[in-house]
Amino acid sequence: MSHSAPLIHTPDGTIAAITKALGSNLVSIEEANGEVAVHIRRDSLVECMIQLRDECAYQQLMEIAGVDWPDRDPRFEVVYCLLSLTKNHRIRVHLATNEDHPVPSVTGIWPVAGWLEREVFDMYGVLFSGNSDLRRILTDYGFSGHPQRKDFPLSGYVELRYSEEEKRVKYEPVQLAQDFRNFDFLSPWEGADYVLPGDEKTGEGPVAPSGADKTEKKEAVKRTARKPKATGDKA
Repeated sequence: MSHSAPLIHTPDGTIAAITKALGSNLVSIEEANGEVAVHIRRDSLVECMIQLRDECAYQQLMEIAGVDWPDRDPRFEVVYCLLSLTKNHRIRVHLATNEDHPVPSVTGIWPVAGWLEREVFDMYGVLFSGNSDLRRILTDYGFSGHPQRKDFPLSGYVELRYSEEEKRVKYEPVQLAQDFRNFDFLSPWEGADYVLPGDEKTGEGPVAPSGADKTEKKEAVKRTARKPKATGDKA
């Protein structure tokens, strides 16, 4: 096999049909690894989607995803995954935008887009004009920032806890209880290869047991091990 993914056949004439249907609204179209990516202009999204649904038979909207390119302008990319039931084929529709330019909503074509657009808004901060219920959907109402942006800190901006004194949930700035740990992923039985806190007082670091010492200790454990008493035995 030349490719690990299952063979997906693009119906003959698909790229030509899409190119003709979208006309000047098409920025580019390409096929790679059996997948067709269609890049269109942001302002012509609704018109293009109607053409793809009615003329090219891509009837269902399966997903809307966001992509963040921090070093690119416009920064964000919104990706629409469409499925043709009659052709048994999928395509991706891409458009570029940023947080200052809303993307036209496609809820008038596919009502399910309302939830999907809210996810992209919540995770990336991309606005959708025409969505009548553009609220956060995966994070809390008081959440600060957009978690899928690549410049969003792993620790977040705020943390919440339940206050027993005030009997409510409180939002507070993130305060890390301790510095980030350095994990060495070594077995705790072999010991670390550096001086542990407190060992510096002895003037020397821990010494990992040798192979002979390990064998001796295992034998000692076997000799001192006692069989568990049966239920009801007296101590």
